[in-house]
Amino acid sequence: MRDVAIAAYNLSKRYAKAKKYAVRGLDFDIKTGEAYGFLGPNGAGKTTTIRLLMNFIQPTQGEAKILDLDSVVNSVEIKSKVGYLSGEITFYPKMTGRQFLRYMEELHPPKNGSYLRQLVRLFEFNASQKIGELSKGNRQKLGIIQAFMNQPQILILDEPSGGLDPLMQEAFYELVRQTKSRGATLFISSHNLGEVQKMCDRVGFIRQGRLVAEQTIGDFAKQSTQVYDISFAKEAPVNEIIRVVKAKVLVHTPHYITVKVKGDLTPLFSVLSHHKVNSLDRRESSLEEEFLSFYKESKE
Repeated sequence: MRDVAIAAYNLSKRYAKAKKYAVRGLDFDIKTGEAYGFLGPNGAGKTTTIRLLMNFIQPTQGEAKILDLDSVVNSVEIKSKVGYLSGEITFYPKMTGRQFLRYMEELHPPKNGSYLRQLVRLFEFNASQKIGELSKGNRQKLGIIQAFMNQPQILILDEPSGGLDPLMQEAFYELVRQTKSRGATLFISSHNLGEVQKMCDRVGFIRQGRLVAEQTIGDFAKQSTQVYDISFAKEAPVNEIIRVVKAKVLVHTPHYITVKVKGDLTPLFSVLSHHKVNSLDRRESSLEEEFLSFYKESKE
């Protein structure tokens, strides 16, 4: 069995003025080399959990460990081994990107200087511009570069793809895959189910401060539902699609169908392969819808 890289034991936090816990009774462990998606709607406790892991705040109860080091007692040593990306990035606005990265290099010299240059090229980042003049997307690129530049053993990332355009999101997903391949462990907080499915091996669902379910991505995909809007050149094959197992036609007109499918998509696409399809669009489900559907079925 592989070693545990990140773990929480009854991890709880209640702020002094709050009546409710921000997070309560969190228990999870993340294996070395695993990418773990931490999913939940805004306000669920994702950022509080990350702040506890990084010892920016201290737990009311329980403990967290990273590489078997206590997050409170061994905070300095942990930070030397972790690449961290905040969900609310702030930089020195009068610095250029190059000056900031040089400053970070001096604080923590990288293992491989050429790797930083690779990251700058990967994200097409203009390091000569002052940070205060950068767009949100370019500030996000800078945050990602500084988190990965030292090739750390552990990466803790809070909403990492926020503000990136689709091309740069794909570049980020590829970076995650490369990072996993060298054996690093990633803890990725997100409210975007689609991006977590692309990057992670396992996912934990947090709701109202409690971890209510964990699944491998494969097991979750078998239970999740997807909705497609399909336009046909000729008459829509409504009767054929109705007969597809675990498919439900939501809307149909002579040349158009909206269908909800649970699990394996092969039977649906087998039907579509015999018809001329003008367009096929997957609807983006909200995490809350997916989560509530998943959690209700899990409970049943």
